Amino acid sequence: MSEPLLKKVQALSPCGLHQVAYWEWGQADNPRVLVCVHGLSRQGRDFDVIARRLSNRFRVICPDVVGRGESEWLGDPRNYQLPQYVSDMVTLMARLGAPQVDWLGTSMGGLIGLALAAMPSSPIKRLILNDVGPTIEFVALQRIASYLGRAPQFENCQQGADYLRGISEGFGPHTDEQWLALSRAMFKPDGDRCRLHYDPRIGQGLAGLTPELAKAGEAQLWAAYDAVRCPTLLLRGAESDLLTRATAELMTQRGPRAELHEFPGVGHAPTLVQEQQIQVVERFLDRG
Repeated sequence: MSEPLLKKVQALSPCGLHQVAYWEWGQADNPRVLVCVHGLSRQGRDFDVIARRLSNRFRVICPDVVGRGESEWLGDPRNYQLPQYVSDMVTLMARLGAPQVDWLGTSMGGLIGLALAAMPSSPIKRLILNDVGPTIEFVALQRIASYLGRAPQFENCQQGADYLRGISEGFGPHTDEQWLALSRAMFKPDGDRCRLHYDPRIGQGLAGLTPELAKAGEAQLWAAYDAVRCPTLLLRGAESDLLTRATAELMTQRGPRAELHEFPGVGHAPTLVQEQQIQVVERFLDRG
């Protein structure tokens, strides 16, 4: 399958209804379903390369989390929080009609999957966490918050891609062609210019975050991680400032005892467009 289908599902927030968009690859009747969920400021087309590769074996679903991509924005930015994202994904999985799914989540998408996998009778069969864990380094959150609330405009996609490359050095080496492909869906037309695809208010929760609040959230995430029972693969950029080596190693020793794989020369977070990275994911999924 060369291109995905764009579909939408209606979800509920405390301030009303909103549309959640998702990109579907592969056959709609394939019982093997892989859900791929992006990072905080990204969108579902991030997974085009790996989704295209796996679409002959899986029905691959790549949502645009609310406030991003083709999904609607929330009326109240205070609802851009993990509980809302988890609720939306439950709604999406009900639409898919699959009793079980495999989950691949990058950063925020991994936390959503972690929360779902920790629930009793979880539909998550296998969990892949891409450069995220229960302990998230505060310095990384500060780095992300420093650019997330901006609303820059660009003359064209190439100018925007150059801007994103400057704030995404942790993604690791990419060819110009790879980077442009990763960047294309990150922009929306705005008159004769273009802007970033997401609601600039998605990061308001980070703006008021303190080390003390982060520590309290960390305890809740470890409790969730310890409740996960499904096979778990942990991917880490060896130079990640968000997921330390110490946290990653601890994740191999408690909870689901994740299998750890690190990618040299990469920080936060691996984009899963490089052949080596794709093969690690494939091998894990093929065991099922």
